[in-house]
Amino acid sequence: MPNATFHSVATSVAGWSRRMFLTASATSLAVPLFARTSHAEAMDPQTARAKDPRDPANLALTVNGRKHQLALDARTTLLDALRERLGLTGAKKGCDHGQCGACTVLIDGRRVLSCLTLALVAEGRAVTTIEGLAKPDGTLHPMQQAFIDQDAFQCGYCTPGQILSAVSCVEEGHAANDAEIREYMSGNLCRCAAYPNIVAAIKQAKHSMREG
Repeated sequence: MPNATFHSVATSVAGWSRRMFLTASATSLAVPLFARTSHAEAMDPQTARAKDPRDPANLALTVNGRKHQLALDARTTLLDALRERLGLTGAKKGCDHGQCGACTVLIDGRRVLSCLTLALVAEGRAVTTIEGLAKPDGTLHPMQQAFIDQDAFQCGYCTPGQILSAVSCVEEGHAANDAEIREYMSGNLCRCAAYPNIVAAIKQAKHSMREG
C-alpha cells in the first residue's frame, strides 16, 4: 500500500519546486534587463535627461506659410510661441484666459484661442496670424480692407483677433444676417464698443470673399 504521508510530502515538494522554478526564472530574466537599462541610462545622460518633462520639446510650426523649427517647453502656449519666439506680436495677450478673443488665430482655417492652445497641438498644421492675412504683394485681405472702410476699430488692440474671427465667421457660413454675425463674434470683446462697425465690415467683406 502506498505511503500516504510520503505521497503528500512529495506532492508538496514538487509544487514548491515548480513555483520556485518559475519565480527564479522570471527574476533571472528581469534583473539583467533592468540592470542593462539602468546602466544604459547611466552611461547615456542624454537619454536620462529626455525623460524630464521640463526639457524642451523639438517641434516644427508652419506659420503664415513658413516653417519654423523650435525647441519649446511642452507647456508653452501657441500665443507665447508666436509672440516670444517668432516675433509675431499681432495676436495679443489680453485676458490670457480665453475670454476676450484678442489672441485669436487660425489653425487650418478655423479660429482658435492661442492663449489656450499648446504650441505642440499646432505642429503639422497651418497657422495663420494677422501678419499673414494679406497677399505677398501687400494687397490687404478683403476683411482687413472692410475694417478700414467701415472704421471698425479705435484703439486697435483687439483688431487682429476681431479680423481673424470675422474671416472665420464668413468662411464657416455664419454671416447670413446681423444677429448671426453678432452671435458668432460674441467671443471677441471690444472695449471701444465698435461692434456696429464690425458687423458692417463683415457684411461688406463677405461679398468680396465669396466672389474671390
